[in-house]
Amino acid sequence: MTLSHSSPSSDITLRINGAAHALTVDNRTTLLDVLRERLGLTGTKKGCDHGQCGACTVLMDGDRVNSCLMFAVAAEGREIVSIEGVANLANGAELHPVQRAFLNHDGLQCGYCTPGQICSAIGALDEARRGWPSQVTEETAATAAGVGALDHEEVRERMSGNLCRCGAYGGIVEAVLEAAGAAAGAEGGAR
Repeated sequence: MTLSHSSPSSDITLRINGAAHALTVDNRTTLLDVLRERLGLTGTKKGCDHGQCGACTVLMDGDRVNSCLMFAVAAEGREIVSIEGVANLANGAELHPVQRAFLNHDGLQCGYCTPGQICSAIGALDEARRGWPSQVTEETAATAAGVGALDHEEVRERMSGNLCRCGAYGGIVEAVLEAAGAAAGAEGGAR
C-alpha cells in the first residue's frame, strides 16, 4: 500500500473473486463502495449502511464480514469473495450447495438480501464446521470438541445478523440445514 501525503488516498490491490484489482482509493472508501461503484460487482447490496442488516455480507479469507463497515484499504492482501464469486467455491459445480439449497427451499423472495444471506450462510457453516459455538450452542461433552449437528435454533442464531424484509426466514433456515447436510455428506464421503 502506498500512502499519498497530498491527499487521503492509497494505491491498493484487492483480490476479489480470484482476480487482482489495482486501485487508487480514498482511505475512507468502504469495501462495499469499491465493489459496487468501482468494480461493478453490484450483487452485494447496500442496505442500512450501518452493519445491521447483513445485505452487504461478503467473505474475507473465508470469514463473513459486513463490507459496509470495512475500509477498502484494510482489505488489501485478503481474499475477498462476493456473491459473484461464490460459484467458484463450488468445486466445479454450476451452483454452490448453499445457492442450490436456497433455490430448493424458496429461501428468497425479492432477492435483495439473498446475496448477503448466501455469503453469510457459507461463512456460518464454515464456522460451525470449525467448531465455533454460537450463543445457543449447548455446552456438552459432545460439543467440547466442536459443534454437533446444526438444528433450527442454531441456524436462526447464526444467521441472525442478516435481515429479510420479505420474511423468507423459514426457507432460509431450511436451505442452510440442507447445505449443512450436503457439506457433512461430502466430508463423510471424502474420508
